[in-house]
Amino acid sequence: MASGEPRRRPRRQRGFGYLMLLFAIAALGLGLASAGQVWHTTARREKEAQLLFIGQQFRQALAAYRDQSPVGTPTAPASLDDLLADRRFPVPRPHLRRLWRDPMTNDTDWVLVRQDGRIVAIRSRVDAQALRLVHAAPDAAFNGTNSYSEWVFTAAEPVVAATRIPENNTP
Repeated sequence: MASGEPRRRPRRQRGFGYLMLLFAIAALGLGLASAGQVWHTTARREKEAQLLFIGQQFRQALAAYRDQSPVGTPTAPASLDDLLADRRFPVPRPHLRRLWRDPMTNDTDWVLVRQDGRIVAIRSRVDAQALRLVHAAPDAAFNGTNSYSEWVFTAAEPVVAATRIPENNTP
């Protein structure tokens, strides 16, 4: 104390800054967790939309294969490669632009629904709970289904012209 300066008492560290930093990090973590949930749900909805689009492509390809079948040939393909290049004709016809990947598995390993050894429908391998439970046409058949594996994409129905029955105009 010879220097003439008053003696300072040591300040007590209260730790409020550190505590505020911990609360800020916790709040940031909660915000990021909720943003991750929203992102995950959005990604699943997008995959569902892709699955419905790709299923429609397979429906149209199976219907085209059936409707363009020469007389006496099978009306359903034996493999998915037959949809890419239909070799029943002198010049192979494509009914499908490419072999689509299942957006749920990111693989081309579809479950093939067969009848008499021929493919009549496809479906996804994923048994997860579907987010979309109500569907509009042409997917209205999926209403009431719970999982993606229940979304079975069969060939689109052929368009049949309505036959008109002549009216009897006799008095």
